Amino acid sequence: MSLANGRHYLAIPGPSVMPDRVLNAMHRAAPNIYEGALHDMVDGIVPDLKWVAGTAQNVAIYVGNGHAAWEAAIANMFSRGDRALVCVTGHFGQGWANAARQMGVDVQVVDFGRQAPVDPARVEEALRADPSIRAVLLTQVDTATTVLNDIAAIRTAIDAAGSDALLAVDAIATLGCDEFHMDRWGVDVLVAASQKGLMVPPGLSFVWFSDRAHERSARADMRTPMWNWTPRAFPKIFHEQFGGTAPTHHLFALREALDMLKEEGLEAVWHRHDTLARTVWAAFDTWGAGNPQIGLNVADPVQRGRSVTAARFGAPHATAIRRWTEQKAGVTLGIGLGMADPATPEYHGFLRVAHMGHVNAHMTLGVLAVIEAAMQALNIPHGQGALAAAAGVVARGA
Repeated sequence: MSLANGRHYLAIPGPSVMPDRVLNAMHRAAPNIYEGALHDMVDGIVPDLKWVAGTAQNVAIYVGNGHAAWEAAIANMFSRGDRALVCVTGHFGQGWANAARQMGVDVQVVDFGRQAPVDPARVEEALRADPSIRAVLLTQVDTATTVLNDIAAIRTAIDAAGSDALLAVDAIATLGCDEFHMDRWGVDVLVAASQKGLMVPPGLSFVWFSDRAHERSARADMRTPMWNWTPRAFPKIFHEQFGGTAPTHHLFALREALDMLKEEGLEAVWHRHDTLARTVWAAFDTWGAGNPQIGLNVADPVQRGRSVTAARFGAPHATAIRRWTEQKAGVTLGIGLGMADPATPEYHGFLRVAHMGHVNAHMTLGVLAVIEAAMQALNIPHGQGALAAAAGVVARGA
């Protein structure tokens, strides 16, 4: 018998839970795209996107997912043959490096593994050794490993090396979840997408860029009409902001999502995500006390992202838990992406629990309770008292 009937909960790191307000905002007839209310709405979206990113500089909107944002950023930062330093802390850092390499960038990868953040000293060393590096690329949080990087410290390392390299950050997993200050931290290029902390269906991506990055983009030879961020950020005609027809219903959704973030306030949004993340960590710490195979991928809480948690259960338990929670209880957990080769038995020992976007205490506590039910049903040994420990975090953080 299944207890999965009812409203399903998608606890994966994107697409995240979409609020009813966002879904309802999309449920309307197509608008006039040539003038009027749509144009006025977009005029208000642009400054609010800058607010979310912590910048007073520039933003371009693209019709595409996070991979599209990668390509847009690369096309505007580089000419073919330019050098890039890519700091990898997991699957998506490597993906951004591969995209740059395939587009003609000469990529130097410094891989910090799947459990540790970028070491600023190694960044400084690499930049001192190669003054020709045009940009440093990294993720704030790699969605696969959930390693959190100290962006401000990387900026300091670039400056200490005497390098004029741009700092480019992938915040796809984190924007609207983890604290981010583009201008304060000295970030030149920031990429994000709609389907995670911004609570909008997949289909929009964003590239924020500094005035310095814009000045340098003038000599980038990879820019095409589709990827060129200049007409999108400084349009003479409305449709130039989108490279063609506006993604109208995604924009309605984005307007509503930004309204929700502004109503809550960014500081409160960050606090909520921090509390919910620590709620998940408390449960895993307690389960792991009764079974050393259970644990979090990142040992130091300071180095963990607040939007998603990567964990291990030992193969084949993680896959068994994911299947049980979905089929028996209506909760879908994330796969352990990039933690092991899918063709190997080890792959089935990892999963991820997302707590990003439109998520509250009862949703997070419910996911943890369902995971514990799965472990009981599957006879997986685990420590006792995890739900009480998680509830204690919520009680103290509320």
